[in-house]
Amino acid sequence: MTNNSTPSARLAPPVGGFQEVEGRRMFVHRLGSGGPAVVFLPGASAVGLDYLGVQQQVSQFTTAVVYDRGGTGYSDPLPLPRTAAAVATELRELLRAQHIPAPYVLAPHSLGGFYAHRFAQLYPRDVAGLVWLDGLHRDWDDFMPPAMQLAAAEQMGPDLEQLEQLRPALREMRAELLADYPEHIRHSLIDAKESDEWIRVGIAERSNVTGLATELRAGPNLPDVPVIALSVLGTDPAQQAESQQLMHDGRRRMDAALVSAVSHGEQRILSDTVHHRLCFDRPDAVVQAIRDVVDRATRR
Repeated sequence: MTNNSTPSARLAPPVGGFQEVEGRRMFVHRLGSGGPAVVFLPGASAVGLDYLGVQQQVSQFTTAVVYDRGGTGYSDPLPLPRTAAAVATELRELLRAQHIPAPYVLAPHSLGGFYAHRFAQLYPRDVAGLVWLDGLHRDWDDFMPPAMQLAAAEQMGPDLEQLEQLRPALREMRAELLADYPEHIRHSLIDAKESDEWIRVGIAERSNVTGLATELRAGPNLPDVPVIALSVLGTDPAQQAESQQLMHDGRRRMDAALVSAVSHGEQRILSDTVHHRLCFDRPDAVVQAIRDVVDRATRR
């Protein structure tokens, strides 16, 4: 049963509600009808409502679901980091409790790619297709130079003190990204993202990406379902040109390998945006990719 009640100690979501899973409340917001349902899996430091804009467009042709993993966003707290299996199992239970029938089209962004892959390993019959939104891959280290491998990324990630110094710039960036959101949602989300609790959650989720990759490598490949990978190769002025080119080359080859492993895979290169801006700068590309995977899954 979904409800909008929340303890006073917890931040209240501006839209959506809560679903109880394993005795905990998880934030979920669903729009549209029909199937296969599309489920967005957020990246680290992101929450379900970061994908609201594309969710609203997808809901015009099928059911679209955004949610917050346990321990993140508006969902009840949990010790972090967690295993990919725990996150995948939790998501399946959430969707079942919401009476959203399988199979699903999973649309993971960034860290969400690990959790989507684990979901597909554990429940292959529940996956109709995948839309890889510049997602992380278990074989990341095979395609990236040593300085950009997962263990290095864990060490190089910003800590709480560094994020505190960046707070004004981050608020300005979020205000710009969410400029088209309804005012009450925009202000609520920006304020929540500035809370110490949410900042610590983002740091904690990024602290064990090597462990997640190891967990995934012990399991099977993706099921043979339609897959579209959006590879984001735009210029980020915050990165050094040489390092960025190496990462772009690795991303291009990595996503090409991902889609070549299935019968109906396709890679689409986006050179006019960067990783964290994908769903804000190119919602058209995201929604089109989702529509195409939904159509291909329906025709199978």
